[in-house]
Amino acid sequence: MGRWICYICSRVADSLMMLLVLALSCKPSTAAIASPSAPHVKPSYSFGRTFLGLDKCNACIGTSICKKFFKEEIRFDTWLSSHLKLPPSYLLSYSGNYTDDAKSWRMVDITRLTSKYQHDRADKHICTSLLKTKTCSLEHALRRTQRFQKWLRAKRLTPDLVQGLSSPMLRCPSQRLLDRIVRRYAEVPDAGSIYMDHLTDRDKLRLLYTLSVNSHPILLQIFPDVEGWPFPRYLGSCGRLVVSASTRPLRDFFGAAPEVAADLALQLLAVLRSMGTNDLNYFFYFTHVDAGTFGVFSNGHLFIRDASTLGIIDKEEGSQLIDDQQEYKDIFSCLTVDCQSAFVSCNSIGEKHSLVMVCQELLPKLLKGKFLQPVQEKIDSFLQHCADGLADDQGVSGAVAKLAELLKPLRSCDSRFAYRYPDCKYSDKY
Repeated sequence: MGRWICYICSRVADSLMMLLVLALSCKPSTAAIASPSAPHVKPSYSFGRTFLGLDKCNACIGTSICKKFFKEEIRFDTWLSSHLKLPPSYLLSYSGNYTDDAKSWRMVDITRLTSKYQHDRADKHICTSLLKTKTCSLEHALRRTQRFQKWLRAKRLTPDLVQGLSSPMLRCPSQRLLDRIVRRYAEVPDAGSIYMDHLTDRDKLRLLYTLSVNSHPILLQIFPDVEGWPFPRYLGSCGRLVVSASTRPLRDFFGAAPEVAADLALQLLAVLRSMGTNDLNYFFYFTHVDAGTFGVFSNGHLFIRDASTLGIIDKEEGSQLIDDQQEYKDIFSCLTVDCQSAFVSCNSIGEKHSLVMVCQELLPKLLKGKFLQPVQEKIDSFLQHCADGLADDQGVSGAVAKLAELLKPLRSCDSRFAYRYPDCKYSDKY
């Protein structure tokens, strides 16, 4: 009997102990009764329409890449920081990062067609000139102009519709070039047509505005890199910002090693040669060059980084505007330049035009003091002969050809020049 009593007491004690354990385990802990922490919020850009220039559309470049900005698939160079912040809006260009899959990123350049100050001044000029007010709807003001009314009625982009615009690309226009602009304008669905039927009124204003302010993005679109043209790839526009493949400006290479300088100089001369002679019979010339005009990709390949000062002469059709027609001026002629500035006559441009500028402004900074004598002396002599520009086209071209022959054996073949390595090991071309 005593055994059963002890057994029962033992089972009761076990049960009580189990209940005690369960009670303790169900007691709310200090952490549990504390208020739950706020969910983690992904840091995000606070994009404003003003920063992008969307508040000025349709007096803007386009909207083809806006979704990438707002989905954070395009980020500025601070994209890895814990607090994403937009850079100052007054800068002319920004380094950025671009992705298609949110995993792999590549560098891009994000640029304005002109400085924000110049944009603001031009916007004010539109309002005060056309509507006599300090502020206005830019689109409403520009739509009322005689030029844009002609654009609205036009079925085809013709030379008279672009006469007087400040862009060097349009100073000597041909119908063939203008048809190419319409057919390849990337801010609209591709219709493959030379007629403007597929352009809405909004599209026409954006195209006219872009051509009036800076033709750089248009050149990237109509002469794409995938066809072998020496321009960075055009990725799209949003408001007044343009996104293109990233390059380092040539100024970053003025202190480069001799073999790198020789390679870049040869590429630069090759680009100028291709722009003067190509399968499409367009002659490209520069109205101005500086240390930011050309850029270099990460693989060492040199490209035209800023095409805003490029003029085009159609060697097949010739210019369809005579010089007195070029002097036509209106509000679109004066958005970024002084309305009093004179046009360069199409007939005054020769083959040596760009070569002389490059020999004056860029090649001396790239090649000065890089090589041993007597090679350096010969390089300096050829550069001086080219920079003086006293000889005719053939004389300048001859000096440049001799310079190129002198530079060829001075470049090297290694992985630093990925754009031609390892091909250079097995080809006499290099």
